[in-house]
Amino acid sequence: MKKLLEILVNSFRLAVLELKNNKLRTTLSLLGVTFGIFCIIGVLATVNSLEQNVQNDIKSLGSNTIYIDKWDYTGGADYPWWKFVNRPKPRYEEMRQLQANAPLIDRIAFVLTANSTVESGNNQLERVEIYGPTEQFIDIQPFEIGYGRFFTASEQSLGGANVVIGHENAELLFGKAESAVGKTLKVRGKNHRIIGVIKKKGKSFMGGGWEFDGCVLFTYPQFRTVFMERRTDAMIMVQGRKDVDIEAFRGELKASMRNIRRLGPRQEDDFSLNAVSDFSKQAAGFFSSVSMGGWFIGILSLIVGAFSIANIMFVTVRERTAVIGLKKAIGAKRKTILLEFLLESAFICLMGGMIGILMVFGLTFVLTQAFGFPVFISLKILTLAVSLCIAIGIMAGIIPASIAARLDPVVAIRSK
Repeated sequence: MKKLLEILVNSFRLAVLELKNNKLRTTLSLLGVTFGIFCIIGVLATVNSLEQNVQNDIKSLGSNTIYIDKWDYTGGADYPWWKFVNRPKPRYEEMRQLQANAPLIDRIAFVLTANSTVESGNNQLERVEIYGPTEQFIDIQPFEIGYGRFFTASEQSLGGANVVIGHENAELLFGKAESAVGKTLKVRGKNHRIIGVIKKKGKSFMGGGWEFDGCVLFTYPQFRTVFMERRTDAMIMVQGRKDVDIEAFRGELKASMRNIRRLGPRQEDDFSLNAVSDFSKQAAGFFSSVSMGGWFIGILSLIVGAFSIANIMFVTVRERTAVIGLKKAIGAKRKTILLEFLLESAFICLMGGMIGILMVFGLTFVLTQAFGFPVFISLKILTLAVSLCIAIGIMAGIIPASIAARLDPVVAIRSK
């Protein structure tokens, strides 16, 4: 153990000495490793952070939840909008029928949505998201009230001229969010009293979804007195029991909806079942592809770096041939010489990797400031970086180290 420690210390000292004595040569050789580690770790850290933020946004849509809509939410360049535009919208009566006939349902809500201009005094906001959900919406898609209160049970069943608004809207209309409670909000010419302000949630990174910061929330009955239902968007949100398999749940809902709409065996579905778990899988697949791109670029750079490190070690072996001969003459074994040069190569590679990691820390700081969400390097990624550096160093140094270990001591000493 003591001997191994001596070899480690000596190898590190020689690596530092190599850097001091041949600054330009060693620095240029380290660039490949530095850039390779920067590419791989930078991409992995960024993608990992982005994916975590997107997955958190997706989870906020509700676990084990399916959105029944006429639209399919997969999107994409080849999205067949013409296939969905003429489908019938989900109806409140269909929600009631599902609730009665699908035993795997835990919670269910019907939601109407629209865009409208809202006013308060001389202040006006255009194209504000207006939501009109039924009672169990807040159980499926939970949020907190920052100021004031939420609708009472009687208000949710009977309606009334009360609304809850988003934090951003409250600030834009009244300056301070807490000032909105008790004020009047005019929507479509009708006055409503603001009873609550939703606690600030921040923008959804994935876009779309529920923008609670910029919405106005009605009860379902009140929404229908302000907007014409046929000119609004509608969906049914269904949450299954915690122990239910999502595919079994999807199958039950599909059978129930086909039965409710009296579709024949040969007729296509005229509705879409959009599961939150599907969004999560799509996001994971996308970020996996991006990570592969980072790996490809980084590995190319690491290959270049490996050849550069190997070149340093070949030159080092040639410069130290006489010293190697002396060591072997006084009893140094082949494996000791081999290990010494392999460790030196790994230490040189680690130096380049550390520079790359420091550059990644700078990148994470810039991205965090630019995007407004934390970009971080996990311990797993740091461990990967160090392991890559050591592996590349050993692979780059194996041939030069083997040559050094096999040198004949007499010939090596005479080479001086």
